[in-house]
Amino acid sequence: MEQFENVNIELEGNSYFDGAVTSRTVNFADGSKKTLGFMLPGEYTFGTAAAELMEITSGELEVKLPGAQAWITVKGGESFNVPANSKFQVNVKSVTDYCCSYL
Repeated sequence: MEQFENVNIELEGNSYFDGAVTSRTVNFADGSKKTLGFMLPGEYTFGTAAAELMEITSGELEVKLPGAQAWITVKGGESFNVPANSKFQVNVKSVTDYCCSYL
């Protein structure tokens, strides 16, 4: 299990889709940030400003990336990249923990 050291965590959480997706922002000394959160089963569309690396730590979802025709299954221990200034869809199959790194 990965752990982060020497970080600051924002007290106020982020909540989307009536609480079905939540996260906390983790700020690093080098100025980078990540969010750690979970998603309940359901279908969601997200927009990005920065490019993202989505690491799924547990659970299972399907993702449809920008420009893709097919859904891709992603499980705990796997990840996917999302380009900046785009939208992507997820179909969460089971409660899913994630770590989102902003690139």
